[in-house]
Amino acid sequence: MNNFVNQIAAANKNAVENMLTMANTMFASTERLAALNLNVARTAMEDSAATTKALFQVKDPQAMVSLTSELAQPGIEKMVAYSRNVYEILNETNQEIAKAVEAQVSEFNSTISTALDQVAKSGPAGSDVAVNAVKSAIAAANSAYGNITKMTKQAVEMTEANVASSVATVTAATGKASGKTAANTSTIKRKK
Repeated sequence: MNNFVNQIAAANKNAVENMLTMANTMFASTERLAALNLNVARTAMEDSAATTKALFQVKDPQAMVSLTSELAQPGIEKMVAYSRNVYEILNETNQEIAKAVEAQVSEFNSTISTALDQVAKSGPAGSDVAVNAVKSAIAAANSAYGNITKMTKQAVEMTEANVASSVATVTAATGKASGKTAANTSTIKRKK
């Protein structure tokens, strides 16, 4: 029985270490997001100042249309790049935490299984029925956990595909819109 207590204590120690690892992962992720947001804010301020200067230099409507066209595409590209960076950070964090949780669950199951086997061997007659019931409950919980994990992975893959499709659509649409604006500007210039 003393060995059982030692195994549970070791599992708890590992669980605490695992939680610290996950906390450090979350802090690192938060740090990366904060740095990304600061860089985006700095770039946005610089772009805003440049845009303001450019607007003050506009002399006629054609130049305004042309400037608007020139500014639209880089803005959308920056937004898409920002979204990709945020997604990468969150996805990497999710993967690291999922690995840690899976390792912890696997270790916990192994420890409990070993401990239950020892209890069954050293327990009174008939205790094997209770041990088998606990093992069956643990197996059912693991099966449910596996199914949830599989469904979550499928949902993430589907979301990734939808995001990639949306980004491609937005990028293509803005490229076409920029081309139409440029074509309209050249048409206006020819009419003069």
